[in-house]
Amino acid sequence: MSKPKILILGAGYGGLMTTVRLTKELSNEDADITLVNKHNYHYESTWLHEVSAGTIHHDKARVLIKNVINTNRVNFVQDSVREIKKDEKKVILKNGELTYDYLVIALGFESATFGIKGLDEYAFAMRSINTARRIREHIDYQFANYNNDKNATPEQLAIVVGGGGFSGIELLGELVNRVPQLCREYDIDPTLVKITNVEGAPSILPGFDPELVTYAKNYLESKGVQFKLNTFIKEVTPGSVKMQTKGSEELEEIKAGTIIWTGGVKANSIVENSGFETNRSKVPVKGDLRAPDDDSVFVVGDCALIMNEESGRPYPPTAQIALQEANVIARNIKHVLKNEPTETFVYKSKGTVASLGHSDAIGVVFGDKKLKGKAAATMKKVIDDRSLFLQGGVGLLLKKGKFKPF
Repeated sequence: MSKPKILILGAGYGGLMTTVRLTKELSNEDADITLVNKHNYHYESTWLHEVSAGTIHHDKARVLIKNVINTNRVNFVQDSVREIKKDEKKVILKNGELTYDYLVIALGFESATFGIKGLDEYAFAMRSINTARRIREHIDYQFANYNNDKNATPEQLAIVVGGGGFSGIELLGELVNRVPQLCREYDIDPTLVKITNVEGAPSILPGFDPELVTYAKNYLESKGVQFKLNTFIKEVTPGSVKMQTKGSEELEEIKAGTIIWTGGVKANSIVENSGFETNRSKVPVKGDLRAPDDDSVFVVGDCALIMNEESGRPYPPTAQIALQEANVIARNIKHVLKNEPTETFVYKSKGTVASLGHSDAIGVVFGDKKLKGKAAATMKKVIDDRSLFLQGGVGLLLKKGKFKPF
């Protein structure tokens, strides 16, 4: 009798951790495990703002998959997923196809543009290592070119960040560290560089602790960031952003050489296009993290919709929740294989920290303990390093970790 085939699509936080945990939960005789990913590396998506600003090298944020998974137990296929044929239990890849008995969908996210004209064409988005590298290279070029082009204008140095959520604010924190370095390197007056954040809500970091939000906003403003709150981006053109403030009928335009969109993400469109039941592009999973219309399919991370019963809203798709989901999925696949009852996923928040650059941050941890400044920045590094340890143990932590105790 052949062994069950477990197929995992995507090596983000959820997919990679599911793979790692499955090799611990199952013996070699229990199942064949295959992991599919577009690249031969996993990248820390929560570090993309640092790669984009150029405050860390892109290699720091990526990890070779073969250095994390047990290659004696897992068949790794480097390929791109094109379609899931759930009725046939088959996945179509760019260069072939694979069948499965149990599927784990961990395909990650795409940028949500909300139909804003020109956003896809003229704004950058932090979707991957390669898109983050493009942002860094573009910003570097704008500064390097300024004093070498007689037609250059200060507007080419301007940076607009669309979205005031965690990604946008963390990117701003890195930019206010990086821009002074670029100005020194390319002999540019720092007062010529304008950094603007555009956010449709009345506050940045909606839903976060108001006291800490005020701290973050004051800090970034002290570094030169200008905030446009209650303001919606209506159109992006080559070199400008057109905005409209709530209650106003007039459009305001900001000219900028770099426009970065961090205003929203959605689940990978492959999931919805493959016929799964979805809600706002995500799969509203059952308590044991299986798809509502297919008990052989588990969904993790950005593609899974899990409701917070207290707030009545979905949990945000963070690395923290994806890692916890992965542990439960691995155990539940073992339970299914052994004809045992599955477990219900219960999210246990360990806190949230948003960085404001290398040495500053804000956060709420251990239930209700507020942190800001260097203490929060240290906690952020500890959180990042804990993620590395969970994925690849001490070896990965020593190689990629941010917090160096010696």
